[in-house]
Amino acid sequence: MKADDGVTQPGPTLVVTVRDELRRQIQAGEYKPGDRLPSESRLTQDFGVSRTVVREAIAALRADGVVEPKQGAGVFVLPPSETAPAFRDVDPDRVSSIIEILELRTALEGDGAALAATRHSAAQEEEIIEAYQRLTDLARLNKPTAEADFAFHLAIAKATNNPRFPEMLQLIGAAMIPRRMLNKEGEVPVSPDYVRLLEQEHGAILAAIQMTDPEAARQAMVRHLKNSQTRYRQQLRTGNLTS
Repeated sequence: MKADDGVTQPGPTLVVTVRDELRRQIQAGEYKPGDRLPSESRLTQDFGVSRTVVREAIAALRADGVVEPKQGAGVFVLPPSETAPAFRDVDPDRVSSIIEILELRTALEGDGAALAATRHSAAQEEEIIEAYQRLTDLARLNKPTAEADFAFHLAIAKATNNPRFPEMLQLIGAAMIPRRMLNKEGEVPVSPDYVRLLEQEHGAILAAIQMTDPEAARQAMVRHLKNSQTRYRQQLRTGNLTS
């Protein structure tokens, strides 16, 4: 498997390919519940991809409740009973269904960002910064950003130091990022204007958290997710989906 840094080609992305192969291995019993997946460096060698690809593939499996990273210990396979998606009736063909999830996220993540602003540790702030940088780097390269987007929001949820916030985002899973759910085999490229919006909106959230300003963090998160609802409604009919 070899990364393509040139023009976009049809077919699944590297992240999707690695994600699906790891999922297949888990479902086939090659990795059983409680087993630790190989290290990040080992997976990069096995699949012949970059560390970023491996991280995003693991983030996708984590979002779907298939695996769980444990700090300092590795990534572990969850029991099958814990892998079933919680939001089974999300219908990508209905705008209202996607908007329902975005409205839920707005209420949940607005308060989450406010808590993260005052509760985050230095290590958690660094994780949010790294997730933001990865997200913006991928966006500028016109690479798929859904997994990095999820990682950014999850890092903020973890920084609340209330485990129920990241648990809730993981329960939502694939429905967290509409473009990932609707384009399972690869994302539709986004425009340069959207790349700038992505940086501005996520950057405002990050800046407010760094300034330990809970109200600014809440407003930045709510503004981002409400703008997402508006963009989704406007762009659904064009097939150019963002969030």
